[in-house]
Amino acid sequence: MSDKAAKKAEKSINNSSKPVLGLATGKTFTGFYKKLVEKHNKKKISFSNITTFNLDEYVGLPSDHPESFHYYMENNLFKDVKIPNQNYHIPNGTAGNLKKECEEYEIKIKNAGGINTQFLGIGENGHIGYNEPGSPHDSRTRVVKLTEETQKNKKEYFESRKVPEKAITMGIGTILEADQIFLLASGEEKAEAVKKTVEGPITKDIPSSALQKHDNCTLIIDEEASTYLPKT
Repeated sequence: MSDKAAKKAEKSINNSSKPVLGLATGKTFTGFYKKLVEKHNKKKISFSNITTFNLDEYVGLPSDHPESFHYYMENNLFKDVKIPNQNYHIPNGTAGNLKKECEEYEIKIKNAGGINTQFLGIGENGHIGYNEPGSPHDSRTRVVKLTEETQKNKKEYFESRKVPEKAITMGIGTILEADQIFLLASGEEKAEAVKKTVEGPITKDIPSSALQKHDNCTLIIDEEASTYLPKT
């Protein structure tokens, strides 16, 4: 799964003079970033001209906090590919004015020419980014309250403190404006969400179902995540 996703990223990067990638975090993406670092070391891709935008960040966590997505990206990708500081963007969860931070994040994406290729993970409840069930499909970057289910699922990462109750996330509307989207899913615990993403009705109750509206969206999943899909 990680290898196939990395090959998609390589193609996207090398087919554009100014590639703009939307990036995600979590266990699903650890192998993906390892593959990208390998491609960088083999000089198959260069990050010198890449602009990146991460989907989300927890509200209240400083960038050097071990559970922050800034920290995750630095340790899983950025430190190994030497991407220029001005080329990567992650929402600032400690900004004094969070509303302004969200508005400026949208402006930065627009000024970069929009996202060429967006990579997504998926939550067990179908969230993409941190767009929880009930999120409008035309939503933009904003502060959201995490569901109790999401907080519970993230508890294993937060040994040192309580899981944050809020996060900044790209909206579903923002995500859908990407030229192409790749959703990665691994494990049987994601199988029900994958099925609803692909076959279910388009509904705010399953945020990922909005991806059915996109004409260039591909799922890259392992066998366990495909458990409830028809076998051909």
